[in-house]
Amino acid sequence: RAVTAVEALGPGGPMPTPDPFLFAVHHRDAYPEGDALMQAPVMGNGADFDFRKPFRMYHGDRIPGFPQHPHRGFETLTAVVEGVVDHTDSKGNAGRYGNGDLQWMTAGGGVVHGEMFPLLHEDQPNPAHLFQIWLNLPAKNKMCDPFFTMHWAEQIPKVSADGGRATVTVWAGEVGGKQALRPPPKSWACEEDADVAVWMLQLAPGGAFELPPAKAGKLANRSLYFVEGDRLDVAGEQDLDRRAKVDLVASEAVLVRNSGSEAATCLMLQGRPIGEPVVQHGPFVMNTQAEIRQAFMDYQRTQFGGWPWPEDAMVFPRDKGRFALCDGVETRP
Repeated sequence: RAVTAVEALGPGGPMPTPDPFLFAVHHRDAYPEGDALMQAPVMGNGADFDFRKPFRMYHGDRIPGFPQHPHRGFETLTAVVEGVVDHTDSKGNAGRYGNGDLQWMTAGGGVVHGEMFPLLHEDQPNPAHLFQIWLNLPAKNKMCDPFFTMHWAEQIPKVSADGGRATVTVWAGEVGGKQALRPPPKSWACEEDADVAVWMLQLAPGGAFELPPAKAGKLANRSLYFVEGDRLDVAGEQDLDRRAKVDLVASEAVLVRNSGSEAATCLMLQGRPIGEPVVQHGPFVMNTQAEIRQAFMDYQRTQFGGWPWPEDAMVFPRDKGRFALCDGVETRP
């Protein structure tokens, strides 16, 4: 059998992930029109994660998102399918990305960053649809220098299959002869035999796509997350009618078919496990409790370089457009 386990997922919030991943979340927010300051028509409560509502403010005040907060010991992949994110960090890097872009950030030895969701449009809704994935770093790289890169939608490979009824967006790894853009240099995804893959599958009703066997075979972990749609058939073994995580045998080819009447969206995470102890406390992920205590002490003492921006919840002018500011150099798609 290709399916080894099935776990129901709630309406939102963190989804369990296998080593080498730490965390994955799928955000879908129906933000309304913004005002002249790109604000929502409600005030956030500081921790708005109510997935019964049309949209959430998260840790934002009048602009939804996540004001400055620290990380150490892992990487974040933020893939914005729809909407925009404004990024700032303690290294002076910044960006606005969205509508198909991916930001890949190595926190390494420590970085503070903010991720805000400005409501750019005053005359129409501002829907947001994104994934964030935390990928662990091996012990040898946990204290590396932070790194930030932007993968623009125009360059991200996509695979079309089943007469156009299936589209696979390749954020990491390789499928269908399409190789993802290069990950940061200290990423576990850069290890030759790690076989890290992060794909988004979008299936029209009746559409199907066959996940090929992982290059690492049974040495890799592989999980499929059914996050949108009304029905999904996995390997002819599971007929899902609600959000679910499906663990797969990575050495097997698996046919994923949309057996429902709505469009379906799935996230596929794969990789050879790092196989080291994981000790996590909030935004820090290390190998020992002593390293976690050190992370808190280092952050209290240094603020990981301090916050160079005038606001904790920094956003850029409405007409700024998509950009990446890295090491003082601004680039655009």
